[in-house]
This record gives sequence, C-alpha cells and structure tokens, in this order.
Amino acid sequence: MKCPPWPKGKKLVHLDLKGAPPRVEYLNRLIELFSQLGVDGLLVEYEDMFPYEGELKLLQATAQPAYSREEVLSVQELARSKGMEVIPLVQTFGHMEFVLKHRPMWPLRELSHCVGTLNPHKEDGVKLVMEMLRQVVELHPDLNTLHIGADEVYMLGEGEESKLWLGSPGCTVEQLFLSHVTKVAKAIKEAWPHMTIIMWDDMMRSMSQDTLKASGLVGLVQPMLWDYTPDLDVDKTVSLLEKYCSAGMSDLWAASSFKGSTSVYTCVTGTQRHVENHLQWLNVAASLSAGVNLKGIAITGWQRYDHLSVLCELLPVALPSLAACLQTLLHGQFSAETQSKVTDRLGISSVEVEAMGRTSSGDLLFPGRRLAELIVELNSLLDSEDIRFFENNMFVRGWFSPYQRQRRTVTPLITMQIHSQASTYLAMLQQKAEAVREQMVHVYPDSTAQEWIEEHVSPVMAPLQRITEEIGACVKEMVP
Repeated sequence: MKCPPWPKGKKLVHLDLKGAPPRVEYLNRLIELFSQLGVDGLLVEYEDMFPYEGELKLLQATAQPAYSREEVLSVQELARSKGMEVIPLVQTFGHMEFVLKHRPMWPLRELSHCVGTLNPHKEDGVKLVMEMLRQVVELHPDLNTLHIGADEVYMLGEGEESKLWLGSPGCTVEQLFLSHVTKVAKAIKEAWPHMTIIMWDDMMRSMSQDTLKASGLVGLVQPMLWDYTPDLDVDKTVSLLEKYCSAGMSDLWAASSFKGSTSVYTCVTGTQRHVENHLQWLNVAASLSAGVNLKGIAITGWQRYDHLSVLCELLPVALPSLAACLQTLLHGQFSAETQSKVTDRLGISSVEVEAMGRTSSGDLLFPGRRLAELIVELNSLLDSEDIRFFENNMFVRGWFSPYQRQRRTVTPLITMQIHSQASTYLAMLQQKAEAVREQMVHVYPDSTAQEWIEEHVSPVMAPLQRITEEIGACVKEMVP
C-alpha cells in the first residue's frame, strides 16, 4: 500500500554510543553514507563515550577511551559540512545507569537497587544533570536542540523521600515526574534561552490532557513518541499525538527503529520487520490533523537496551535495514523500485543482510560490509542445531552421559568419533570468530570485539571444549 512520503521535517539517525562505539574513521564513513541516503541530522547518545571533565570524569568509559574533544568536534564538523544537524541526547531522569552505577553517585538513586532512576527530590541531582548538559553544550558550538531523554523512569515513587512526598494531598507519581522534568527544562531555558528541548513521551502517555496542560511543560518541550514495533497501532498512536497537540504541545516528533529493538541479544538485523514499522509510521503521519506540527522522525538504532545489558546488532549488519527504512519514508512505500534503490546504493543483491550476497568489490558503497558478511556467516554456524545442541545428540546422550563420564565407563570407539566431530565444530567456530575479530577491530575498539565474542561465541564453544577435554581424560584410562 502506498502512503504519501514522509511529510516535511527532519529525518534523524540515532547513534547509540553506549555500546560498540565506532572508531571515528568509521563514523566519518557512515556520515558520508548517511548524507547520500537523505539523512538530515544525527541524534547522538554519547553516554560514557563523552569526554566529561572535572568531577564528572569518572563517567567516562574504562573499557576503551572516550572520544576526545577533538574527535567530538571533528564528527560535528563533517556532519555540518554534509548539511546534517547534530542533536545530543543526554539522559536526565531515567536510564542514568552509566552515571548512577558509580559509588559516589549512589546517594542520588531513587531506590538503592534501581541503578537507572535519579532521585527527583535531591537538588544535587538537578545540579548533576545540568553540569552534564553544560559540558555537552559547550562542546557543541552553535547547538540549537537538545534531547533530555526522560523515558522509562523505573521505580519512580518507590524511594523513601518519594513515599513521604506522595503522602501529601494531590501529589501523584505523574506530578513527581512532571515536576522534575519541568525543573530541568526551565534550567536549560534559563542557561540557553534559544534551545529547543526534545524528550521521550512514554512517561506521559497515560496522563490526561488537563494534567499535561497544567504541568508547566507546554511551550518548554517537544515530545518524541517512540514505537518500534512492526504492528504499531496507528489509531492509538494518532490519538496520542492529537492528545499532546490538544494539550498545547503541537510541535511533536516520531521515533522509529532500524535496529536494536527486536530482542536484547539479536546479532543480525531483519530488514522487513523494520520497514513494516516505518510503513505504519507513514500511516500515522498521513492520518494526523493539520494542527499537529510533525517536526521530524528519529530512526533509532539501539546498541544496548540499557547501559548494563548486552550488545544488540552492530551497525554494519544494520545498514541495509537503515537504507531500506529511509527509502520507505522517501517513497511512501517499499516497492520493487524502492528496494532496487537500496541494493544499487549499497552494491548488494538483497535488502536482507542474510541474503545480500558476497562480492569482491570491497565495501566502498557499504562501510563495514566484510564484517557484516562474516557476522552473518558466524551467526548461522552458532545457530545451527548440530552445534548449539551438540550435548543433546544421540551419541553424546547414549555413550557419553554425565553418569558415564563420572565413572569413566565409555566406549572408546564412539567417544573418539564424538571427539572428532566436536573438534571439527570447534575449529570451524574458532576460524570464523578470528576472522570476525580481525574485521571488527578496524571498525570498533578491541574491547567491543572481545565483548561480542565472549557474549556470542564463547558460550557455544564452552560445551564442545568441555566434551573434548573429558573424552581425552576418559579414553586415556581405557585405551593402552
């Protein structure tokens, strides 16, 4: 079905740097590609990769160095030269795991065991986020727009101070949320009167129009409504955007997804799922009343669900999905013509990374293509039932069970065959993993390659290694 193309407004690509932060050389190649794909701006979530200074220096990553001040400036300069705006995203309420995990910051948690939520009653909390914002703004010359996060503020109202506060008449968790965000937004406007402020919308979805009108946020912030599902409910989303508009928040944003929203540990991006999400967003945009001023859409690419979760798909495997989603927005549909624009632009035979085909022409059109190919190949091996469920195969369960291993009563002939098969699988995995690592360190820090292999490859290899070692020990006792 064809919709009108995405209406006026910016198409932002979200760069989530809280996991697998690309080397700056690779970021520069991505920016070149993004400009060819029609991207208008970058929504950059630095987290611990920002070069915080002074008392905030402890927020910098330790697994790999944070980007230097010069690198942050050079990336902006290249983006600006391509006509792209850079909008930093700095969390100021929820998802502050990268801040509140540090011992000196523990007293600022809403609840001791909830690492992500800031205590809204402590003045030091507002001072902290304002200092974070001040350092980010200072390193972004001519900045006009800031995203202050504020999504998924888990356990809000559960802390002791909040419970006391909620005991007063008329005090609700909704008011508690709104008062903190309003305080932060007002402080930003005081420091930088020209600044446009965007925030995630999810904490406001169940609030009434009257609550929003009375919140003090009207005229201060522009909500960004996010939904990453392929079966996004169009009517519900339209009515939500209309509600925000009726409450006085007529400047609104959408947020879709090109990766990082399928499951928390996905390795390979499926393009069709993300295209369907964008087709639904096109339906939403086409159904809005004239009063809603859609400022644009942020196409998110989460690298982790939160600071302490595992890595989602890496950027190179998601580039076909991103290109397909952008073309879908530009054309209002995902036709054969739209698909061929993607395949021609990236030099691939299919928009699905698993079927994109091997080429020897290098990856000039597709930065990180070889890494994407190798990850697809390795992922296919890791998912094969013969390898993943090796311990459950008939021979292992029948002739090398835990009982037999413990008593060293095994049939040498069959166990040696098991050993041979396990060794073959191990060698295949080791070879592919080494090839992935070799390519990955060109694009990412060594720590990312290490983490990816330990998360995805090591758990599959461990049972095979254990079996080969145990068979060696058993056979030694039974064969002269």
